[in-house]
Amino acid sequence: MSLSFYQVVHALSVFLFVAFTFQAFAAPVPERRKFVMATSGLMSLVALVAGFGLAAKAGYGMPAWMIIKLVCWLGLSAIGGAAFRRPEKAGSLAFVGVVLVVVAVLSVYLKPFA
Repeated sequence: MSLSFYQVVHALSVFLFVAFTFQAFAAPVPERRKFVMATSGLMSLVALVAGFGLAAKAGYGMPAWMIIKLVCWLGLSAIGGAAFRRPEKAGSLAFVGVVLVVVAVLSVYLKPFA
């Protein structure tokens, strides 16, 4: 598959992953928990696979900015379910989520330690 295919799939899945994760922060109603968590988890997995496919196709190796992105991905994946377990802390979890997303995007564009 082409490099542009991996770029589109990765960008779309990351967008949907972040959207469904923040939906859990905005409205942590138990009736939607299964759907939101399943969709968020699936998009998280697709983003991970497409990201590694993109890195392999582009020949990046494993630079420091990718490790930063992986840590942010892992953190965002972990706090998504916490919004349903502790809805009273959804605001502070959303703030942490925003910070993780900003750090991940900045690491892609600035490529620190490269």
